[in-house]
Amino acid sequence: MQYIENKTFDEISVGDHAELTRTLSAQDIDLFAAMSGDVNPAHVDPDYAKDDVFHKVIAHGMWGGALISTVLGTELPGPGTIYLNQSLSFRKPVGIGETVTVRVSVRERDPETARLILDCTCINGDGKPVIIGEAEVIAPREKVRRPRTQLPEVHLHHSGAGYAELLAMTEALDPIRTAVVHPCDATSLEGAVQAYAQGLITPILIGPPARINAAAAEAGLDLTGIEIVAAPHSHAAADRAVEMVHLGQAEALMKGALHTDEVMGAVVDAATGLRTERRMSHVFALDVPSYPKTLFITDAAINIAPDLEIKADMIRNAVDLCHALGVERPKVAILSAVETVMRSIPSTVEAAALCKMADRGQITGADLDGPLAFDNAISVAAAKTKGITSPVAGQADVLVAPDLESGNMVAKQLMYLAGAESAGIVLGARVPIMLTSRADGIMSRVASAALAQLYVRHRDGAAPGMLGL
Repeated sequence: MQYIENKTFDEISVGDHAELTRTLSAQDIDLFAAMSGDVNPAHVDPDYAKDDVFHKVIAHGMWGGALISTVLGTELPGPGTIYLNQSLSFRKPVGIGETVTVRVSVRERDPETARLILDCTCINGDGKPVIIGEAEVIAPREKVRRPRTQLPEVHLHHSGAGYAELLAMTEALDPIRTAVVHPCDATSLEGAVQAYAQGLITPILIGPPARINAAAAEAGLDLTGIEIVAAPHSHAAADRAVEMVHLGQAEALMKGALHTDEVMGAVVDAATGLRTERRMSHVFALDVPSYPKTLFITDAAINIAPDLEIKADMIRNAVDLCHALGVERPKVAILSAVETVMRSIPSTVEAAALCKMADRGQITGADLDGPLAFDNAISVAAAKTKGITSPVAGQADVLVAPDLESGNMVAKQLMYLAGAESAGIVLGARVPIMLTSRADGIMSRVASAALAQLYVRHRDGAAPGMLGL
C-alpha cells in the first residue's frame, strides 16, 4: 500500500524543495470548470478561444495554483500543513498537451511559530515560468504517515454531446416528409416543430386543427408554413397517416399525443397497414456516459416474448440502423442471464441458434455472439475474467434482449440511473416510426427524428458520417 508522509518543521531546512510534473488534458479543464463553476469561454469553448488573444483553449490560472497547493499539502511540508498566504503571478498560458513542472522551495523558516516561506514556480516544457509566487504556511510539528487515499473514478459526460453528434451527421441530408399523428399536446407538437427547425423532417400534422392550434398557442409555437391535415380523433389520425404513406405523401411516421397501440394498430392492420416481410421491432439508441460509443437495445417496446424468427428480424432491423449511422459492422450481443448454453434457459439456446444463423448467412452485416450476460457484453474486464474470447464480448454495439420486459428494464435503468440520453424508432415497416414515450423530452424526440432521417436517406443511397467510433 502507498503511504503519504510529511516532513515536520524540525526536519525542514532552508533550500529543501519538492516538485511534481503534470501534463494538461482537456479532462483537467473540464473537471476544474465543473468543480469551480468557471466556464469562461477562454477555457471551455474552442470556437471562442481560437479567436481570443492566445488562439487556443488554455488552463484556468488557478489550475496551476491548485498544483502548488498539492505539493504543499502532500510533499513539503505535507499532511498537517496549514496554509496562511499565497501570492501568484501568472506569466504564460498553458495549453492542452503542455507539461508543467511545479516546484516549491523553502526560503525562510521561523522556529518560534513553525512558519515557512516557500518560493513557488511552475515551469513549462520550454523551461519558461508559467506562474511564480510565494507561499506562507505553518509546518506540522508532529510526524504524520497515512495510507494514501484512493481517489474515486470520475467519468465526465457532456450532456447532449451524443445528440449534437447525431444532428451533425444529418446536416447534408434533405428532411423527410413525416406524418405526425395527433400532436395535440405541447410536448409532442414542440418535438415535431423542433425537428422541423433542425431540418430533420417536413412535418404534416394530422389531427383536429382546433386542438393542434390550441397546443401550439399553449407552447408558444409558430406553425406558419406547416401543413395541417384534419382528422376528427386519434384513431382517424393514425389511419390517415398510414394512408399518406401508401400514397407516397409521407416517408416516416411520428407518434403524437395518443396511445402506442392506436398508432401500431393502424400500422399492423392486415388490409391497410404498413407490414413488410420483416417483423417490426423497436430499437433504442442510447448515449451512456460510461460507455465509449452509442449503445443500441432491442426490443424494449414492441415484441413481448419474441421467438427465434422474431429475434432474427430484431437483429436485422438493428443492424440496418447501425449501417445507416455509419457503423459498418456492428457487434451484436445476444443477452441472457449466463454466457453458457443451458436447456433450462431457452434464451441461451436461441442465442446459440442465432449465432449459427449468422454463420450460415441467414443474418448478415454484423458480428454476433451469445449467449452473453450483460456484464460480458459491455465490459472487456468482465469478459476477460470469465475467459470469453470474442470480437463482440465487452464491446457490443447492439444488445438483443431476451424479451420486452428485460429490454425495457435495461434501457430505463441506463436512462434513469446511468444518465443515458435516448432516442428510438420502430423499424421493419414500410417506413420508420418515431415511437416516443410520453415521458420523453424534446431532445429525445428530435434525436429520434434524426435517426429516422438517417435511416431513410441511407436507404435512398446517402452516406452519413461515423457515429460514436
